[in-house]
Amino acid sequence: MAQTGRAKAYKGMGMEGLVAKWYARITRNDLSEFKALARRAAQELAEGARVLEVAPGPGYFAIELAKLGKYKITGLDISETFVQIARENAREEGVDIDFRRGNVSRMPLNDHSFDWVVCRAAFKNFADPIGALREIYRILTTGGKAVIIDLRKDAPKQEIDAHVDRMKVGQLNSILVKWAFRGMLLRRAYTKQDFERLIGESGFQKSKIADAPVGFEITLTK
Repeated sequence: MAQTGRAKAYKGMGMEGLVAKWYARITRNDLSEFKALARRAAQELAEGARVLEVAPGPGYFAIELAKLGKYKITGLDISETFVQIARENAREEGVDIDFRRGNVSRMPLNDHSFDWVVCRAAFKNFADPIGALREIYRILTTGGKAVIIDLRKDAPKQEIDAHVDRMKVGQLNSILVKWAFRGMLLRRAYTKQDFERLIGESGFQKSKIADAPVGFEITLTK
């Protein structure tokens, strides 16, 4: 069972340097997924909505969303390398996004300052998951929504392998990514029951957890 206490043994260090740059290259192969998620988000966001992406990495989702409407988008990542990469990607795409460095458990953001928050493929890595959820609750406006998309701890390994194969990252990278899933990411991931306990301590009263082949999508409403 995943740890669901206030802190995890894994300290949630951000990717830096060459590892972050490798990750940015690999995840670019998922650009169609980022675009699809951005289209879904745009369907429910009002013009001028204040959007926060937690742990945006290279910034692909935030950039795709910025292309679809006039939103005020912020990206907060613990990795200085990712912040630099995301800023450069946004500049190349001609979109205005406030990418900055920060820890999700102690966000340098005002109370009630965002209408919508998204965190994709990163929550399992947070050292203080309850603290992260409470911070997300704090910075959301009343009625605001948070969406967390992440790996499920009991995801079948064959489904994970198929997911990686669809990324078409090349033979060597495919081996490395599959090893990362099996050797690290599944160990950090949560089950549905784990997440239900975390949400129960977060302050959120409204939640929905939808299963997917290798993960789940959690919707939280303040």
